[in-house]
Amino acid sequence: MQKKRFFAALWALIRPYWASEQRGTGLILLATVVGLALLGVWLEVQFNTWNREFYNTFEAKDQAEFYRQLGTFTLLAVLYIINGVYRTYFQQMLMIEWRSWMTDRYLADWLKDRAYYRLQLLDKGTDNPDQRIADDLNAFVDLTLTLGLGLLSAVVTLVSFIGILWGISEAAIFFGVEIPGYMVWVALLYAIAGTWLTHVIGRPLVGINFNMQRVEADFRFSLVRLRENAEGVALYRGEAGEYANFRARFASVISVWWTKMLKQKQLGWFQSFYGQAAIIFPFVVASPRFFSGAMPLGGIFQIASAFGQVQGALSWFINAYGSYANWKATVDRLTGFTEALQRAREEAERLDGDRMDGAPAVLALEDLELALPQGKPLLAKTTLQLKQGESVLITGPSGAGKSTLFRAIAGIWPYWQGKIALPKGATLLFLPQKAYLPIGSLKQAVAYPMDEGKVAEEAAREALAAVGLEHLAGDLAREENWAQLLSGGEQQRLAIARALLNRPDWLFMDEPTAALPDDAQAALYRLLKEKLPATTLVSIGHRDGVAEFHARRIQWEGQVLSSG
Repeated sequence: MQKKRFFAALWALIRPYWASEQRGTGLILLATVVGLALLGVWLEVQFNTWNREFYNTFEAKDQAEFYRQLGTFTLLAVLYIINGVYRTYFQQMLMIEWRSWMTDRYLADWLKDRAYYRLQLLDKGTDNPDQRIADDLNAFVDLTLTLGLGLLSAVVTLVSFIGILWGISEAAIFFGVEIPGYMVWVALLYAIAGTWLTHVIGRPLVGINFNMQRVEADFRFSLVRLRENAEGVALYRGEAGEYANFRARFASVISVWWTKMLKQKQLGWFQSFYGQAAIIFPFVVASPRFFSGAMPLGGIFQIASAFGQVQGALSWFINAYGSYANWKATVDRLTGFTEALQRAREEAERLDGDRMDGAPAVLALEDLELALPQGKPLLAKTTLQLKQGESVLITGPSGAGKSTLFRAIAGIWPYWQGKIALPKGATLLFLPQKAYLPIGSLKQAVAYPMDEGKVAEEAAREALAAVGLEHLAGDLAREENWAQLLSGGEQQRLAIARALLNRPDWLFMDEPTAALPDDAQAALYRLLKEKLPATTLVSIGHRDGVAEFHARRIQWEGQVLSSG
């Protein structure tokens, strides 16, 4: 049952690209790579025949034939090299095409319905989605193509050489029983025994690789977190704590590495002995016929070459086991991520209340209940209406649930029941206390979430100047990590400029001026009232100066909202 589930999940990973509208290029590249792989097997067959003819020249002391065989080898070698180079080149092209398509699809699924946010709330067991998209998809495509084409080559090689080996090995008598093509059976038994032992020894590598990818991603993420919060750590002088955290996470990496090294050492011992024995094994088995005079010198080299090809094809799983273990772990992480996204959506649908379009100029909450993920209630059944054109201030103690109410209205908080009827046809913009600034140009940051191409540079400069950031107006094309470059107050001013450019019908502001002094806060609210006269303002605030810019006040007391 578990294997059926794995193969179903694997098929769900592989199939979409090859059934998509972009499959044409992929199919052409795949056909090219498969054709080159088959050409490679054909060349191996030619080399096998060449082995016999070449070594026979030594036994016959035929120098002219010796030089002719060298010419044949040169031609075959040139074709082999060209084939190998272009097979790798076209395989990498196919990898880029497939990975690009899968990355676009996974990014879209991760962002769809705000799954990236809900996943953090509802499925904390799914670690490092960024690593699964950036690294695991790359490894999946690379290993799937490498292993798949390797298996195809092994099968074709087996079919091509098993007839050759059968024909030249003739029959052998063991305990009075004649066994035709005995070298084929010897290769088969040798490979079966080796495959079984390899799987027994190496099976734990799948789980070890899974853990390795997880702890490496955790360690890398902790380093990124420090870079993103460098100022806060520096101000707290938290280097000792960060260092201890890094050491602890890296210790997990080292611990898993040691486990992997020990298991790979065990597997390496077996694979080395197996591979070395395979070199001499066919000579040992075929030598009686050579010494009896029944086989020429070229024949024993041909049979050794054919045995090596058949045994190598049958032993493909043994040689590829390390890559297989890594591939299996990668497939498990990707299928787990896909399932987690689906669970997050299903769980959100189960937990969400009834969210709909309502009257054009009214935002209505009916029997709305809010809760924390642990089930603790934040808001008892509440019915409330906000009308377009109103300016509403929501106040109450910290932690009461004011920001959570905004999240529920925005559609990103799943722990609520009741009904939310949004103003039909209206555009809503939410300004959190800490503004998000994408890495890129300043124009992109101030226009967000709009496409910067839809915003005129003059409009962006005017918006920056209006909020007190005129010193940045000449830097619209400059690309920086603006969240680290700008102060908290500057970031909040930029968020107000963003509202001026987006011109929403409803603007929800969660203490967007908390980092600014009272006079600057008052100036920005007056600016919003002046520049966005038709916009409905709904604010969360604690400071008295905010109240004068709102005609209506809603107080959060306990689990109840009282409207003034």
